[in-house]
Amino acid sequence: MSGTEIVVRAPAKVNLSIRVLDRLPNGYHNLWSLMHTVDVFDLLRIRLNPDREGLVLTCGDAPLPLDKGNLVYRAAELVLQRSEKNVGVDIELTKVIPLSAGLGGGSSDAAATLYGLTHLLGLNWTLSDLCEAGATLGSDIPFFFKAPCAVVRGWGHEVAACSLKGERWVVLVNPGFPIQTKWAYKQLSSQRGAVRPLGEFTKRIDRELSLSWEEVIGIMENDFEPPLFPFYPILGFIKDTLLSFGAQAALLSGSGATVFGIFRNQEDARQASTRLRRDTSWRIFDIPMGSTNLPHDPFHVGSTSQVSNVEIQ
Repeated sequence: MSGTEIVVRAPAKVNLSIRVLDRLPNGYHNLWSLMHTVDVFDLLRIRLNPDREGLVLTCGDAPLPLDKGNLVYRAAELVLQRSEKNVGVDIELTKVIPLSAGLGGGSSDAAATLYGLTHLLGLNWTLSDLCEAGATLGSDIPFFFKAPCAVVRGWGHEVAACSLKGERWVVLVNPGFPIQTKWAYKQLSSQRGAVRPLGEFTKRIDRELSLSWEEVIGIMENDFEPPLFPFYPILGFIKDTLLSFGAQAALLSGSGATVFGIFRNQEDARQASTRLRRDTSWRIFDIPMGSTNLPHDPFHVGSTSQVSNVEIQ
């Protein structure tokens, strides 16, 4: 083992584009999505406990299950089973990413657990090992091992890292209510007609896996917006407000309920978020898009006082 404690930051994500296509033979929806991390993080402190075996998960005041109903618990359990390690593990999860918000918080927490616990136990899991393990737990988890930017296909199990040139800031606006993914898919299926095929530019991205922000802004779309906005008019209002405050583009992330706007720089993003905070009680973040200098390591590992450095205590 390489230490007794590790701290991992788990980033949120946004869907810069998400197309819901046909149904796959296994019953899952066939997706095409361009995903990118953003600099909002949950924090996981993972400790080895020499006094007992088994897992103990705590989540502070967050209304989350602390057993197999939590992806973090299942991720840690999977690592221990596959490594045949009979050790005690304590995991303290501090939630910052809003729940059921279309930001991938639960999936990122699970990915961070896989990454952190295998690192802590000194296991030599490859990137492929992590992705395969993640795919057995949840469809969005493999993306976080190819972050910060990737094209995601199928039910989330096909992930190809993508090069996105340039920098942007993002304003996330969460109106404070959850949208359950299963319900969102039901609304989508019941309301739309024929499925539109992918466009030629999307196919070019698949081939080249490289694009600029100007190109991204031209293809941003979310198939969940047409069925969900009539149920939640506030989402359309937030999108229109972000655009009126100077966003180059705005979109619902995943199946919601978070809406985000893309801004050229920090100043524009801060001005927009300040105006939004004056009159609302929404949760609002103005942050840079996720770091692009850690293509094979989307997580920052270290002590709580200096989480940007690798340091096992």
